[in-house]
Amino acid sequence: MKKILVIGAGPAGLTAAYQLSKRTTVKVSVFEASNSVGGLSKSLKLWGQTVDLGPHRFFSKDNRINKLFHELAKGKYSIVNRKTRIYYNRRFFEYPLRFFNVLSNVSIFKLFRVVYFFGLQKVFPTKDTSTFESWIVSRFGKELYNMFFKNYTEKLWGIPCNRIDSDWAAQRIKKLTLFQAIKHSIFQDKNNTHKTLVDQFMYPKGGTGKLYDNAVEQIIENKGSVFLNQGVKRILLNESETRAIGIELMSGEKVLGDHMISTMPLTIMVKHLPGLPPEVKKAADSLYFRNTILVYLEVDRNNLFDDNWLYIHSNDVLHGRITNFSNWCPTLNANKTSTILCLEYWCFESDGIWEDIDSKLIELASKEVREIELVSEKDIILNGKVIKIPRSYPVYETGYSNNVNIIKKHLDKIENLDAIGRYGSFKYNNQDHSILMGLMVSDKVLGESGIDLWNVNSDDEYQEDAAVDVLTD
Repeated sequence: MKKILVIGAGPAGLTAAYQLSKRTTVKVSVFEASNSVGGLSKSLKLWGQTVDLGPHRFFSKDNRINKLFHELAKGKYSIVNRKTRIYYNRRFFEYPLRFFNVLSNVSIFKLFRVVYFFGLQKVFPTKDTSTFESWIVSRFGKELYNMFFKNYTEKLWGIPCNRIDSDWAAQRIKKLTLFQAIKHSIFQDKNNTHKTLVDQFMYPKGGTGKLYDNAVEQIIENKGSVFLNQGVKRILLNESETRAIGIELMSGEKVLGDHMISTMPLTIMVKHLPGLPPEVKKAADSLYFRNTILVYLEVDRNNLFDDNWLYIHSNDVLHGRITNFSNWCPTLNANKTSTILCLEYWCFESDGIWEDIDSKLIELASKEVREIELVSEKDIILNGKVIKIPRSYPVYETGYSNNVNIIKKHLDKIENLDAIGRYGSFKYNNQDHSILMGLMVSDKVLGESGIDLWNVNSDDEYQEDAAVDVLTD
């Protein structure tokens, strides 16, 4: 093996390239379509401060992932105490839920309905739990589903919950039950290791994107290459269409290689392969992504609220999540007295909001952040910026896994080609999952057997359900 080509400079692609450049003398080249690295986990400078593309925290129980973090962070990170809340029915609920906080925020009648519908599930359990709605209702009851799951989930995915596959719930909530949630909310058991109950995370002092900037430096130092503004059009196969032999760039230039690692959207990559069987093309056409619009607002005041981020479950506003970067790492706001907020809007390309001009979106975000009373009418909004991210969330519509499996079987017939990352594997990966895929694909490329990249983020064990692994010297 002489040359490895990596498509995409996000967490998965750069992790793979970093590991391979460190562990072998094979030439590693990364091709990134945009003008910066980090993918969805990149950081950027804005109004004299540093922000990310929404909230990106880091915590994992996997020693390999933690080791990589410490290598790339180079000791420059903070341990952040997580605080998040849910905005529902014009009130803020602690998240994870706290028993007495819930009591103070809902009526006795509402609590009765929670208990009644939960009990109803125990007596007459839902048998078919193949959808997100039925999966959640079966474990928490209809009332809690309506309060804390339905509105937010439908904002995120843009389709009804009874059309969302239960995989989404299984991957994000796992084995948590109502009894476990109540126990934790009362006793605040610090030994609870469930993913949603982690209360600290590690964060690089220069923003989460600093990890990937450092990875690029190391790749280049290890004689590898990272090319920006070099989008890849397609994977090149041999005449028998059984082995990947290179890539074709958007410019038309062809680059040959011995192994291809792709993090480009699975649907786009597959549909550009030659000799695609009709059933594989149909499967690729059936998969689709959700877009994100990020609206950043600079507010002329500090200490707006204590949360790292907020989940907005209210249908009174369109945005679904707000990040307050002042409450992450002190180095981000560079001693500024203003606060940068990031409001997230999710949509499809066919939705009108995707085509709205920046000024209209900034006006909308400014209105909504005042409407939920996080920013007062007296507070001055100094600046606004909009970033639109296409294909940021793979949509888990019911039946999606059948289409992914059809594609997987086809790709398994092609040697020297691996698809990883959130985009590449069509999985709702966290940063940690994508890093793990990058680590595992490097092992596979170097000859380790028995590695199933498609199984990452599919089993019962979640990557982020342990205490923060603080490096001790």
